[in-house]
Amino acid sequence: MMRRSHSIRYKLFIIVLSTTLVALAIALVGNVAGDIWTFHRGLVAEMTTQSTLLGRMTAPALAFDDPKLATSNLHLFDAWPNIEAAAIYDDQGKVFASYVRPGRARDLPARPAEDGALVEGARLNVFRRIAGENGTLGTVYLRATYDPTRTIVVDVGIAVAVWLIAMAIALLMVVRMEALVSRPISAVAETARDVVAQRDYSRRVEASSGDEVGMMVGAFNDMLGEMERRTGELESSNLAIMREVEQRERAQREVMRLNVDLEQRVAERTSELALAKAAAEEANQAKSSFLSSMSHELRTPLNAILGFTQLLANDAQPNNVERKKEFTGYILKAGRHLLTLINEVLDLAKVESGAVTLSLEAVALDEVVQECRAMLEPLGDQRGLRMTFPAAPGITVLADRTRLKQILLNLLSNAIKYNRAGGVVALDCALDAAWRVRIAVRDSGPGLNAAQMEGLFQPFNRLGQEAGAEEGTGIGLVVTKRLVELMNGDIGVTSTVGIGSVFWIELDGVAPAAPGAGDVAAAALPTAAAAVPAPRAAGNGYTLLYVEDNPANLKLVESIIALSPDLRLLSAPDAHLGIALARTHAPDLILMDVHLPGMSGIDALKVLRANPATAGIPVIAVSASAMSHDIALAMSNGFFRYVAKPIDIAEFSAAIDSALEANGAVRGQVIADRKEVP
Repeated sequence: MMRRSHSIRYKLFIIVLSTTLVALAIALVGNVAGDIWTFHRGLVAEMTTQSTLLGRMTAPALAFDDPKLATSNLHLFDAWPNIEAAAIYDDQGKVFASYVRPGRARDLPARPAEDGALVEGARLNVFRRIAGENGTLGTVYLRATYDPTRTIVVDVGIAVAVWLIAMAIALLMVVRMEALVSRPISAVAETARDVVAQRDYSRRVEASSGDEVGMMVGAFNDMLGEMERRTGELESSNLAIMREVEQRERAQREVMRLNVDLEQRVAERTSELALAKAAAEEANQAKSSFLSSMSHELRTPLNAILGFTQLLANDAQPNNVERKKEFTGYILKAGRHLLTLINEVLDLAKVESGAVTLSLEAVALDEVVQECRAMLEPLGDQRGLRMTFPAAPGITVLADRTRLKQILLNLLSNAIKYNRAGGVVALDCALDAAWRVRIAVRDSGPGLNAAQMEGLFQPFNRLGQEAGAEEGTGIGLVVTKRLVELMNGDIGVTSTVGIGSVFWIELDGVAPAAPGAGDVAAAALPTAAAAVPAPRAAGNGYTLLYVEDNPANLKLVESIIALSPDLRLLSAPDAHLGIALARTHAPDLILMDVHLPGMSGIDALKVLRANPATAGIPVIAVSASAMSHDIALAMSNGFFRYVAKPIDIAEFSAAIDSALEANGAVRGQVIADRKEVP
């Protein structure tokens, strides 16, 4: 028995009604579940945030045992109606402060639980630890109302209203679809059954409209007469569709490849940013460590200078001659150490900033070695060391002569300072087949262990010698390493504990330059001893003018000048008065501070040179600006000499003698020229 089939109208009604009902039911369930989940997550996130903020606000109260401040913080929850109660527990788990909203039960937990959020019926309990610098300070507890019923009721009410409206619309659609869809489809179905049964392809279905259904009827009618042709066209269409799908798949694969490439680039950029951040943090830590070490190194000699100066100024101390000499020796030693530290820090700063300009040229190594030997061999003899400086004839390196000498002096000085009594310091030079020259300094000191080797070439790291008798800054090796690298060289060290160490550098070797005019000119230059001015003749009187705005510096120079009875000193606190005194008294020599109030020393020198009465007076610059570019600027403007502060008395006196001798020669020539005039 054939089962009775329902009409298409009935089926359409059932389909539309069922689909609408199922869709609304799924939407309702999903919406309710999503709202409940959103409600739960939002409430938990809100309470967790509030507990974290409360913990940060209450940390000082726990640290300073201030329950009143903690209670005041808890009463901020008066503005949060969903929070029923709150409490702060100390690190022992005891209630430190509490809050309960009026009308709510005061059933606080006796002990805090682990961090997290727990729903108990219509309540949400949140626990959050309060972290401090030395561990956990306590725990925050919050209890909030947990009631998603209102959300569910609202969602169900909206769903019912939407469902009733959808049902009414579905009924209207079914009635309308009967005339537009059901009847034409029924006619097509009856005709199809007749065609199948009778094989009569002349049958046609009458078109009732010009819409999509009418087009379907027309297509059905055309299909009956053109079955074979339509089959071929269908196959061609399928092939075109397959090609289009293939093209889309290729485009999709290209998009995926581009996405992978983009993700890789993002990952690389993220890695670069992380490395840059790590480098910045490391540089910041290194800067802090450098400043801390520098502060310590500066304060150490200053402590001796200020301490012994206070003792000398204290009338209660028995300051006899021997004690004054002893204290003065300590002050002088500390001052020289401080000056060395400042010079080395400035050297390091110039090297690190790239401000050092090297003049690489062919340098005869033997000449530099012999100069270092003349400077350091007496120091080695004082310490009972045996020093060997083998000759290095014919070995020439590509280097900056001044900086190479600085490097060798530093390595040899370290070998002397950190050696044992009766030890050995040896300097070796060798040229290999690749034209690399290795210069090694070997000592017989205590040697370096693995930890000390790792700390080499770090600023202010003296490898445990800070408490030793030898003074140092821990900067010399750092500057040495940077200078060697700037000269395209390498530096290294090998050491054995109890035996000694070998510090070596390697530089590019070059062929020795042929002797030329430059050598002859160099040989004709006067020696350092010949350049020292002759002592002033007894009985000669000279007038000096010192332009200085700092009273302490003025007093120091007055005391130095007082040691020479043939010198008389005038002083001026600024450049304008100094120019006036120079015009009035015509001194034999002017000492000029470069940095003066109102007018600088360089500008004052220009004024003096512009006046015939003062143009021939030699002027020596006396300034605390000791950088090479400051000295070069002053000398290019016409200063006779440049003496950097702090003043070295021997150097200062030699500069004065040289200027007075030169001034005397100039004045003598002027007098002779005048006598020749008829």
